[in-house]
Amino acid sequence: MGGGGGGSGDVAKAVAAMVVVQVIFAGVNIFYKLAVSDGMDMRVLVAYRYLFATAFVAPLAYFMERKNRTKLTWRVVVLSFMCGLTGGSLAQNLYISGMKLSSATFASATTNLIPAVTFVLAVAFRYERLGIRTSSGQAKLAGTLVGVGGAMLLTFYKGADITPPWLLHGGHDHGHVAAAVQQPRLAMGSVLCISSCCLYALWLILQAKLSREYPFHYSSTALMCAMSALQSVALALLLDVPEDDKRRWRLGLDIRLACVAYSGVLASGAMLVLLSWCVKRRGPLFASVFNPLILLLVAVLSSLLLAEKLHLGCALGAGLIVVGLYAVLWGKAREQPPKVADDHRLLPIAVTDVVVVPQIDPATNGGSPT
Repeated sequence: MGGGGGGSGDVAKAVAAMVVVQVIFAGVNIFYKLAVSDGMDMRVLVAYRYLFATAFVAPLAYFMERKNRTKLTWRVVVLSFMCGLTGGSLAQNLYISGMKLSSATFASATTNLIPAVTFVLAVAFRYERLGIRTSSGQAKLAGTLVGVGGAMLLTFYKGADITPPWLLHGGHDHGHVAAAVQQPRLAMGSVLCISSCCLYALWLILQAKLSREYPFHYSSTALMCAMSALQSVALALLLDVPEDDKRRWRLGLDIRLACVAYSGVLASGAMLVLLSWCVKRRGPLFASVFNPLILLLVAVLSSLLLAEKLHLGCALGAGLIVVGLYAVLWGKAREQPPKVADDHRLLPIAVTDVVVVPQIDPATNGGSPT
């Protein structure tokens, strides 16, 4: 997945990669909801996710980068710890807790705040240029605002039920899941999900920094997953410890094993490497603007598998989100490639398309918070 940072072929690869990432992350949201509805402890779920991810990525990192990998420094270790906390253990625990109090579709809707938060942070940390007087800058700003507006419309406006009858039939086997979300505590759930999204946006910025400090995608991803695993296991062992502690860690051939295997190997293993490459090539804002696609996928999958209904507000909000996404992509495409900065200095304020030797997720991910 090499190539230059400004060619149309490189843009096409990055777009295709991010679409794949969001499809996988959408599946995490569904697996999360099914596992939690089955009674799986949330903190144990997150801990297993990153244990599986570490076991998957670490061997790849060893064999694929052992000849070129440079020596670890304390700075890289600290950055990996912060990435594991903001994009892994803490973010995922908050997200899955918020999803438990609401629904998979609602939790996915809150992730659409990530592009706006990432845009503000990227400008503040000089990974993006605002350029409000240029057409590209105006398109990025307008696209971000339109996307957030679509997310707000989806969240606060329900509207008529537009669920196709054939979709409703797909959710009968999971009626207990639908019943579990009939009376969601949306206030607390939304606070938890939004907090997770803010951490995820911060992770994108930190990931870009880590990628520059340690430009080895497999190794940096393995480090982050290992840090997330240690943090998540510590949280699971220290908080809300029941009497039968061993039983809550037991996995069988059921939805729980499928959930941690899918989210760990795919979402936090393979997809994190792919996502790291996209952050390096196109910047943190580019990676964040694809999050709205999760909502479209989760809305359909939730109707099929979780018996959640589709409403008019979802369709209208999703339409605005897609318009905002294309506006940001158009603005990014109109920007001029930045000059390469020294690897050991902060990127200049003009940097937009390429983050110099930088490496968030995969998840990760989320689902969702992811």
